Order: sequence, then structure tokens, then C-alpha cells
Amino acid sequence: MFTRVANFCRRVLKRDEEAPEEVEAESPGQMTVIPRESHNISRKDISENALKVLYRLNKAGFEAYLVGGGVRDLLLGSKPKDFDITTNATPEQMRKLFRNCRLVGRRFRLAHVMFGPEVIEVATFRGHHHEESEEDRNSSQRGQNGMLLRDNIFGSIEDDAQRRDLTINSLYYSVADFTVRDYVGGLHDLHEGIIRMIGDPETRYREDPVRMLRVVRFAAKLQMRIAAETAEPIPRLATLLNDIPPARMFEESLKLLQAGYGYRTYQMMREYQLFQPLFPMLTRGFTAESDSLMERMVAQVLKNTDTRIQNDMRVNPAFLFAAMFWYPQLESAERIAQESGLTYYDAFALSMNETLDEACRALAIPKRITTLIRDIWQLQLRMSRRHGKRAWKLMEHPKFRAAYDLMALRADVENNPELQKLTHWWGEFQAAAPVQQKTMMTTLGDDPAPRRKPRRPRRRPTGPRTNSPQ
Repeated sequence: MFTRVANFCRRVLKRDEEAPEEVEAESPGQMTVIPRESHNISRKDISENALKVLYRLNKAGFEAYLVGGGVRDLLLGSKPKDFDITTNATPEQMRKLFRNCRLVGRRFRLAHVMFGPEVIEVATFRGHHHEESEEDRNSSQRGQNGMLLRDNIFGSIEDDAQRRDLTINSLYYSVADFTVRDYVGGLHDLHEGIIRMIGDPETRYREDPVRMLRVVRFAAKLQMRIAAETAEPIPRLATLLNDIPPARMFEESLKLLQAGYGYRTYQMMREYQLFQPLFPMLTRGFTAESDSLMERMVAQVLKNTDTRIQNDMRVNPAFLFAAMFWYPQLESAERIAQESGLTYYDAFALSMNETLDEACRALAIPKRITTLIRDIWQLQLRMSRRHGKRAWKLMEHPKFRAAYDLMALRADVENNPELQKLTHWWGEFQAAAPVQQKTMMTTLGDDPAPRRKPRRPRRRPTGPRTNSPQ
């Protein structure tokens, strides 16, 4: 994966050895310039819409650079997911320059330039935070725990490079001269495969605790190692994530677990104690051997999700969460049934509410997703009831396939012969022709469906008759 970037890094480093002034350029506040012939970025690999934005900003007299993950991925020879731009134009100047621009964000003011389904995100160079004055309070605000509540202090490109989170995400590509600019040693870390936080890691984590999740996510995605000074504060500061709004945590959970490297990310999150703030209910069920039914389910569903994404298949967060929370929900249903004396079906319904309510306190899972999770869970109780027309009716349910996949996962995780037999039957039934399906229904005599007992009419209470007063 690193072959192409390694080759040009060696050329640059070799040139640096021959020119001592270039070695000094890697110190903070200075830059290393990598000319066009020494890197592998080509404009043909960059979005046409991103190029339009860059060219228009340059033509209007502004500085503009491709920055962040787009530059990093291009240097690694992979296709970027999106293209972000940074400039010295303010958000208001951006809105005047682009009619298809809208300003978003309060904490971080950004410009989104809309090109149909593609959105090019443009940020103004960030500046350093100094002692707050009354004039600055609308632009910059910091909480008592050090978290940045508002960050709209603008500065130079040198300031912006220092304000970014990771060195490998602080590389700038210019269409004006086709050079790559490195202010913080990001090229060296990219070559060595190191995830390193810019500045003092503890201060940066306190400014925005989500940076700890980003460190782990990029380490898992790029299969890089985390620098010791960057990793050390993470377990100590992991609880700061409890201060992040649940809606933002939900979005981060999808980036972590539904991007094609969820299982590696999950392992690293457990290692650095970052899993608990997002999934406290699941963490309570962790074992020393990591071999409980719940842990095996979480590991398997994340591996399956990674495989689907790598094969360009669709994934649904509702199925992922339905599988991850299945065993805590099942345990809750059994507890409620024992304590309340309710029927198992009623206890199961109450446990779904209890489990999802607790999950949503950490992750604001949208209602559209929790509704699908409930459907997948409820179908687990109905899959064994196949007599009459029930099997055909179940297959017509919109979430039948997801429910079947969860049942197959359960059978594999539990190694339950009865569940495996049921899963096999449903697998054959789905693939069979209508005539074969009828034959399969007639062979269910060995497993008769429970008959509903006829309801007896209620008796009226009998008692001594009393004569009505005359």
C-alpha cells in the first residue's frame, strides 16, 4: 500500500540530506516543498468540481489548497472518499464567490459548495487561540474542561497546519504550482506509517475528545501504528467522550464501524478503552477471554460488515445494531419475565424499549433505525412458527432477509443444533420453487405448530339473589 509514497519519500529525504536548509524546514512554522516531479499526485485523480473551486479561488486572488485526507490518500495511491479545500477566503467571501455555496456549522464555520450530489467542503485557515476578549467571544469559546465550544479564529496557512489534528492530514496540494507543502513532518510519518497528533496530545484531546476516536480510526484504516506520546493519554481521557452530544457520537460510530475496517477498529477501541463511552451496555458484558455470546456476536457481525463493504455490497446500521444489542436485549427480556410474571412476548416487548432507550442515551440512534431494529428482533420470535400461510407471510415482511441473517448469525455464534436446523430450513425455503415450498410445508408434521386453546366463555359471578324493594 505504501510503495508509491515510499519511493517519492526516499527521493525527498535523499534531497533533504543533500540540502541542509531543507532539513530545517521541517521544524514547526516552516515548510518542506515537494515539487511536482517528486510526488505522484495528478489532477486527473482529483474531482473536477474540487478543481473548479480551487481555480476560481486562485483567480479571485485567494490562496487555496487541497488538504487533509484527499492529499493523504492520493499520496498513498488510493482513491479519496472526498476532497476538502482550505483557503484564506472567509466563509462570507466564499458565499459571494459561489452562488451554489451554503454556510454550515456554528462551532466550525464551513462553506459547502454544492455540485449536485457532490459537496466540496471549504474551510478558512484556522488561527491559534489566545486569551479570550469580549470581542473574540463570538468567534472562539472554550469550556471549563478545555473543550472548544466555538472555533472561528482565522489565521495563516502556517497556523492552519498547526491547528490540524494529525500530521498525515496536514499536507497541502496547490494547483497553482502543483507542489505539496508539509509544515509538520506529515510526509515522514506517512512514509513510516505513524499516526501522530500535532501539538500536545492531551491539550488537543481536551479541545475535542472525538480526536481520540479519529486517531484509532485512522490507525485501523491505514494499518499504521500510533506514536507513543499520542497513544498514552487516550485511556486516561476516554471518559471525556461522555461530554460529546449523542447525535455526534452516533455519526462517529458509523464512521468507526461501517467503513470497511470495523473489526480492527473495534479491537483498538477496546485496547484504548474507547468502546465504553459509545456502548456502555455492551462493555458491561465483556469477559477476560472475550468469548461471551455477545462478544462473539459483535466480532462476527463486524467481520461480516467489513466483507460486505469490501465487496461493494450495501450495509444497514439497523442490522449492525440489532446484532450488537441482541444478547443484552435477550437478557433483559428474561429478567423482566421472571420479575414481573408477564408472558415472554410482553416481557420481550418491554425489553426492546428498555434496551434501545439505554443505547440512545449514548448514541442518538434515529427513530427510523430503531424502528427497523424492533422489526428485526420481533421477527426472531416468529421465525419458528411456519405452519399454514405463516411462512409465506413472513417472507413478505420488508425486514425478513435481515431477520434471517440475524438468525443465521445466532445459530453460528451459539452453535445451537435446533437454530441451525431452522436456519437451514429457511434458507432452502427461500430458494425453492412454489411447488417445492408446498412440499416442505407438508413435512412439518414432525414439528407441529402449537394450537391455540379455545377460549371458554366467562361465567357470571353467582351470588344470593336479593328481592328488590317493593
